[in-house]
Amino acid sequence: QVQLVESGGGLVQAGASLNLSCEGLGRTFNSYPMGWLRQTPGKEREFVAAINYNGETTYYSDAVKGRFTISRDNVRKILYLQMNSLTPEDTASYYCAAYGWFSDANRAGSLIDYWGQGTQVTVSS
Repeated sequence: QVQLVESGGGLVQAGASLNLSCEGLGRTFNSYPMGWLRQTPGKEREFVAAINYNGETTYYSDAVKGRFTISRDNVRKILYLQMNSLTPEDTASYYCAAYGWFSDANRAGSLIDYWGQGTQVTVSS
């Protein structure tokens, strides 16, 4: 069992940065591939980034590649998403997720075992 608690969202202007955190409560956090997804009202949840269990491999959507960085601290059991050069199109609720299994070839179909409650990011123009 893993409980995920996000923090770090907020209201910023375009071009600003935010760093999201997701604390994993549970002994098995370190064994999960982890990821960030986002959702805006009326749209499906969208893959943003993922990282394998030991942090050595990362994956990004084309929309955020080069601007966002996913990382994890397995000692503290925290997942991070550093977001730079934010644009209004990044406005969404951001969710961290623990994957039961993750496939780069099938990101949308990858199995998510646990979700966080979400944190709102709003970018004004």
